[in-house]
Amino acid sequence: QVQLVESGGGLVQAGDSLRLSCAASGSTFSSYGMAWFRQAPGKEREFLATISRTGSTTYYADSVKGRLTISRDNTKNTVYLQMNTLKPEDTAIYYCAARTSTDIRETLTSTRRYSFWGQGTQVTVSS
Repeated sequence: QVQLVESGGGLVQAGDSLRLSCAASGSTFSSYGMAWFRQAPGKEREFLATISRTGSTTYYADSVKGRLTISRDNTKNTVYLQMNTLKPEDTAIYYCAARTSTDIRETLTSTRRYSFWGQGTQVTVSS
């Protein structure tokens, strides 16, 4: 198993940038594909981006393409989410997750593919 801790959230103004970090421990980090999700008040958890074990492949939700970049540094057991040109609608709790399911009947955007989650970090964007 793997333990995940997010950091880097905060209160920013529209147009600002943030880089979120997710530090992993307790297992072999490089054995997991990783993803970022977010959840706004009253809404379902939303897929944002995922990255393969080696970092060679990434996939983004259409809603955030061009503004968000996922990356990982396996030597530091850390996955990152660079967020640029933030908007008020980006306000949410941001979670990282480790992909553990190999069930190909579920897409990589499904929460059911991920068993290990961080506690989340709050991002608030003011207008």
